[in-house]
Amino acid sequence: MTNFTETDERLELRRQVARLAKGYGRDWFVERARAGEKTTELWLEIAKAGYLGVNIPEEYGGGGGGIGDVAAVCEELAAQGCPLLMMVVSPAICGTVIARYGTEAQKQKWLPGICDGTATMAFAITEPDAGTNSHNITTTARRDGDEWVLKGQKIYISGVDEAENVLVVARAEDTKTGKLKPCLFVVPTDSAGFEFTAIPMEIVSPEKQFQVFIDDVRLPADALVGDENGGLVQLFAGLNPERIMAASFSTGLARHALEKASAYAKERTVFKAPIGSHQAIAHPLAMAHIETELARLMTQKASALVDAGDDMAAGEAANMAKYAAAEAAVHAVDAAVQTHGGNGITQEYGMAGLLVAARAGRIAPVSREMILNFVAMHSLGLPKSY
Repeated sequence: MTNFTETDERLELRRQVARLAKGYGRDWFVERARAGEKTTELWLEIAKAGYLGVNIPEEYGGGGGGIGDVAAVCEELAAQGCPLLMMVVSPAICGTVIARYGTEAQKQKWLPGICDGTATMAFAITEPDAGTNSHNITTTARRDGDEWVLKGQKIYISGVDEAENVLVVARAEDTKTGKLKPCLFVVPTDSAGFEFTAIPMEIVSPEKQFQVFIDDVRLPADALVGDENGGLVQLFAGLNPERIMAASFSTGLARHALEKASAYAKERTVFKAPIGSHQAIAHPLAMAHIETELARLMTQKASALVDAGDDMAAGEAANMAKYAAAEAAVHAVDAAVQTHGGNGITQEYGMAGLLVAARAGRIAPVSREMILNFVAMHSLGLPKSY
């Protein structure tokens, strides 16, 4: 990125993804979601075109690009009304962690399937009694000979029914100190003792949320990803990309809403003039557009810092980008619904369904309040509040 613009290659990637996604569109996406069907056709076409694993090294079937490239793919899909939540999880979180810390055998085993879409991987960290506080995770991993045995529960885990494996965050005992340390394990979804049940959600999405039950699931030694003593460093290698992808998901939704609202405001005529000529309509849309562009710029900065290996600076920028993008999406969708008036809450115009999706960005994958805590503490040097 130079002079605050993306490279020609990145811009061309955006154009190609947008062209592909436009062939499906919001109506197709919503029809699948309301019918309880999946968007596998789009997922596999993205993969076949080389866009799904664009951030993963070429030797494992990926595109050899950075997190900014896969974030661009995520954003353009959302901008065409086809936000694919599993892009945040499978190539960005799981793909990044395995590519960075996995053994050569693990990379060969799991990354090609992530890239070609045939072996999607979910990510499980959140627990019923831990929530935002990852230090309170109670899912445990204990050694039993050459195997690991996992036991615990997870909640709000995306797309388990579409995944072949789940990257599970558990805690193992440190033999030196006796304390529990975070470790990452790849768990096949068909493992004995691994069960999951869907959580009814109001969001209109083909990708479901699940509660996961892990009851003495036995895993081979090579299910452990990275160094057993790598701790939080390995975990956070996937969380900065997660925040960047969440930001792109939100800015894509915002752009989609603004495009629909602007088109409607140019066509809908009241009092002998298009409603878009009235500042009460135009200004909220303009403000949301400004907020969206600012969030996109911070997302590009965060992506560049991740790709440069500056994890600390990337953490600050990724959190800020995620916060700004969620706020922009909420404001954009709200303005878009209001622009449509009564039509904004009908299924026909497809605006109301975006409300919950945009609002979710303030909650997941990390709440706006925890981002404000992070910025207050790390950026401003204020005392820790929790």
